[in-house]
Amino acid sequence: MSRPYAARRRAPAVAPSRQKILDAVHDLLARGAFHASTVEDVADLAGVSRATVYQQFGSRLGLVDAMCERFDENPELLALRGAVQELEPLEALDAFVAHAAGFWESEETVLQQLYGVAAVDQAASALVVRQRSDRRGELENLFARLKPADPGRALALLLVLTSFETYEELRGHAGLSHAEAVRLLQASARDAVGAAR
Repeated sequence: MSRPYAARRRAPAVAPSRQKILDAVHDLLARGAFHASTVEDVADLAGVSRATVYQQFGSRLGLVDAMCERFDENPELLALRGAVQELEPLEALDAFVAHAAGFWESEETVLQQLYGVAAVDQAASALVVRQRSDRRGELENLFARLKPADPGRALALLLVLTSFETYEELRGHAGLSHAEAVRLLQASARDAVGAAR
């Protein structure tokens, strides 16, 4: 009696190529070249075949979605989620703002590219939409504990205060250091929820 065929341990071979591909996407984004690149360009930079990229990610949109998952593992975002669950509400608010800004700073060059082309690139637009949705969800979790007087107003203000665009405006155009931007955003966030400093 013959045994049915079972695939044997291909996963270890997939992981290194997947990592190489994501590193290539990150590199192209950091250089401002992803928007103009093709899947073949990504494959060439990663040292894999175009078929491998399609097998693992399906499309350029799949590549950017995988970058979102990679961002989800960023230490700043992990700390942000932990703060929302573990700290006292006002401390969690301060930590949320600080870690959101820390994430923007840690991936600034890549995010500048993605946010910059979001209006014309479906893949980049999908990442921006997902990040906004994730941030909104974490803020709603925080508000369940914080209980601001006017939750709708507070949420709208905090979505603006913790956005990449606001961080970029403060750092790039207002000339604030990262620490100065964080302090200003934390004070503004407390004002937005009606909390005494």
